[in-house]
Amino acid sequence: MDSRCRVGYNSRVMGVLYLVATPIGNLEDITLRALRVLREVSLIAAEDTRTTVKLLSRYDIHTPMISFFEHNELVRHDEVLRALESGDVALVSEAGMPAISDPGFRLVQSATAAGLTVTVVPGPSALLSALAASGLPTDSFVFLGFLPRRQAARRKLLETMRQERRTLVAYEAPHRLVETLEDMQVTMGDRQVVLAGELTKMFEEVWRGTVSAGLAHLRGKPPRGEYTLVLAGASGDQEKLWPESDVRKSLERLLRDGLSKRDAVAQVSAVCGWGKRSVYQLVHRLNPEPAGDTK
Repeated sequence: MDSRCRVGYNSRVMGVLYLVATPIGNLEDITLRALRVLREVSLIAAEDTRTTVKLLSRYDIHTPMISFFEHNELVRHDEVLRALESGDVALVSEAGMPAISDPGFRLVQSATAAGLTVTVVPGPSALLSALAASGLPTDSFVFLGFLPRRQAARRKLLETMRQERRTLVAYEAPHRLVETLEDMQVTMGDRQVVLAGELTKMFEEVWRGTVSAGLAHLRGKPPRGEYTLVLAGASGDQEKLWPESDVRKSLERLLRDGLSKRDAVAQVSAVCGWGKRSVYQLVHRLNPEPAGDTK
């Protein structure tokens, strides 16, 4: 085995922490090196043991395994470090590269601080797979990880990225995908987006189009599985897009001045860079119409 063991502070030979990338869908995407490492380490720390056991069973691997995920990370952390005192440990994510939008990065910090060797066994990555297939610029990009679950926090983050010219990449759960696209349209405009779902699986989909067209697409085909969103960076026109706070203030001022919702929407949408529909949705949230009011 290519263990590059190092001597710890107590002069004992210490193990190596392997960050092993695992398939994001298709089990055939595992590398030969990853299979060898998973067979030869003393312990596998897995984010989701249910998923990992399917991979191990497929390739007849019987290495001892413990769970290591967000809610038990603090408990398992010291256990993994103790295991490294006498042998090698493989850290695996539920899918893809461990420590990327994953609790494993804290373990990496502790292992390196203790003088242990940390090495990567590269392989599948939803982030890089979606980016490569997107057709959007890949020379420079910003990875946002999983977007905030709450709308206010999500919109705040997206607004900070409104003038970012680099390609943006984010992960999103299927039940929040529509809301996230709506937030992108409101905060960032109707730019190009790629919806990459079920990558490498039987029902893989890489959909390309504008944010508004993506919303229409999802109304006819509800999303399933985790999604990777790849969003075009800002253009010159998109840099002129008003943030929601400015649109809100302008609408509130015009409504106080006595304008109807229809006229307020027309005036603001003409200068803020938003579509009329998005501005109307915002003004309706500010001041919902009573039954029968069509102004």
